[in-house]
Amino acid sequence: MDFGVVLQTNPPASRTVELARQAETHGFDYVWTFDSHLLWQEPFVIYSAILAATRKVVVGPMVTNPATRDWTVLASLFATLNEMYGNRTVCGIGRGDSAVRTLNGRPSNLATLREAVHVIRELANDRAVEVNGAKVRFPWSHGSELELWVAAYGPLALRLTGEVGDGFILQLADLDVAAWMIRTVRDAAEQAGRDPDTVKFCVAAPMYVGNGDSPAERAHMREQCRWFGGMVGNHVADIVTKYGAGSTVPKALTDYIQGRQGYDYNQHGRAGNTHADFVPDEIVERFCLLGSPREHVEKLEALRALGVTQFAGYLQHDNKEETLRMYGERVIPALRETVVATA
Repeated sequence: MDFGVVLQTNPPASRTVELARQAETHGFDYVWTFDSHLLWQEPFVIYSAILAATRKVVVGPMVTNPATRDWTVLASLFATLNEMYGNRTVCGIGRGDSAVRTLNGRPSNLATLREAVHVIRELANDRAVEVNGAKVRFPWSHGSELELWVAAYGPLALRLTGEVGDGFILQLADLDVAAWMIRTVRDAAEQAGRDPDTVKFCVAAPMYVGNGDSPAERAHMREQCRWFGGMVGNHVADIVTKYGAGSTVPKALTDYIQGRQGYDYNQHGRAGNTHADFVPDEIVERFCLLGSPREHVEKLEALRALGVTQFAGYLQHDNKEETLRMYGERVIPALRETVVATA
């Protein structure tokens, strides 16, 4: 299993770069960031600084979208970074959430997402592609390589992911939901004539390492990560609106949003989000990784058994450095020792 960290590009940018450097030091393989240009700083500028300050980590957005960014510009950004620092980029992409909703826009439809994935993939992998009736290619790009990982929740988006994605990003760590979604993506890949084993599976969720021995400490960890249930609720609400509460989407994913009263994107992805009060403690525990290193290892082993190939931990809380350190010293070695022992 690979490990990633998910950062917000809050100022100062040097802080984001330093956290990325620490993540590499502690054994993380990927550094992802939010991509919402009104809420946070421009990530692609910061990627260049991260790549310059590190040696191996792969960087990319979790996630960008086809609505607020021109597809050919996105491909050029990735290909340029690859030329400067080696092929150390990855593109996480979805229909769009905060980046479009803060502009009163709507997420892209799946046909647009499919076309965007194709155009970005071809250009950023040094191939020609047709755009608006014109055949284009970067004449300066040689040897650039880029994987496209699709973020999805609903049945049709999951099917698209299996058909075209190099990887699948699931932004929650509930075991039952992960099992259903991974199976759906794998089935879609197989039906499309692809080898399901070639699709990578990334579970992304807040990670908070603490002793958790006292009820007060456990409650503090939950409060620091409750925002995540509110963020996921935006996507789930769209799914329920489209498919209905009685759809094939697991009840564990849909029931909790019944108390949702709206959402303020100015508090998006932030600890203490006042619009996440509807998220119950049970959902925070199911969707996130909280507690001692042993608890993290146990849940990660369960996720790996479902086919998860990467865990990417959000660090939007008050215990960033200690969580990175404990992952580097306790959690990541334990997972990798298990693989060696099994082999």
